[in-house]
Amino acid sequence: MRQAFVHRLGASAPDDVAPLAAAIADRRLLPAAIVAVLGKTEGNGCVNDFSRGLATAALRRLLEQHLPADMVAEIPLVMSGGTEGGLAPHWLVLEARPAAGGVGPALAVGRARTPRLEPWEIGRREQIEAVAEAVRTAMAQAEIAESSDVHYVQVKCPLLTAERIARAQDAGHAVATLDTLKSMGLSRGAAALGVACALGELPRQRIWEAAVGGDLALWSSVASCSAGIELEDNEVVVLGMSHAWTGPLRIDHAVMADGFDVEPVRGTLGRLGFAPNGQLHPDEHQRLAAVLAKAEPSRSGRLRGCRHTMLDDSDVGATRHARALVGGVLGGLVGHGELFVSGGAEHQGPDGGGPVALIAAA
Repeated sequence: MRQAFVHRLGASAPDDVAPLAAAIADRRLLPAAIVAVLGKTEGNGCVNDFSRGLATAALRRLLEQHLPADMVAEIPLVMSGGTEGGLAPHWLVLEARPAAGGVGPALAVGRARTPRLEPWEIGRREQIEAVAEAVRTAMAQAEIAESSDVHYVQVKCPLLTAERIARAQDAGHAVATLDTLKSMGLSRGAAALGVACALGELPRQRIWEAAVGGDLALWSSVASCSAGIELEDNEVVVLGMSHAWTGPLRIDHAVMADGFDVEPVRGTLGRLGFAPNGQLHPDEHQRLAAVLAKAEPSRSGRLRGCRHTMLDDSDVGATRHARALVGGVLGGLVGHGELFVSGGAEHQGPDGGGPVALIAAA
């Protein structure tokens, strides 16, 4: 059997890996057991958010002091830019260690990577199918038997840059869009639809390239996809429950219908053994190991019947507004800001809403 561990560590800067180094030195964290690292960095979350690359480079340098470079290259380092409002920069380090025995089910973690995508495959059928296959591989690695036991799928996916667009055009290929910012949404959307296909949330025949970024009725209830300039493949991390794993950690999820929809999250906290009638007590913060959520402004321009201006702000991107909104709503419920809230929820939950996964010790 195996046991999963989740370490939530604050960061003072995108390259602040000192908390991880201290945890390794104290043997609270075993480098060879790391399955993936998720990080919230304080950049803008857009195409030119180099805080993600800075964080990734710092992590690699640290891990290569303890592991061969080829082993480090296999670890998904998923950086999500944007800590607007009360969101706090932090790391989530996911470990899997052998267990001599125990009783399941418990939190299970699996990972996989797709082949490198050509620029003209981003946001298109090739990306959907590659991500779907990687999700199935990660599920098998984690020994998660049923799709219904999957509660969160993190995908880090590539985006288009001017250089990648030029490379495609030189090769005689058209790309999905010439707008590099829009390419982030198309990549996230295609990845999310790949998750939905792999888990049987949507039949493959319903998903066509034209649906990516367009048909909002198509979505996954567990996908969380983040696009970045720092990679050209897709990194996939699957979290769920498995009888092949033991330990105290459990995972469950809900779907927020909009940015104010906190009640499904409150219900999930209840299923995990909390009494969420008000804000969680500070003594419960450590038992709640991780909060992972998506945020997206509704395309209608309205929220609970009232006009919102997230889509009309030329100075601050709509996804940045949405992260701050959902971060504030969830922070008010759990009582702290170390929340992995990712903006851009194309096909990740309903329009204006998004999935939320919670990991807690029983």
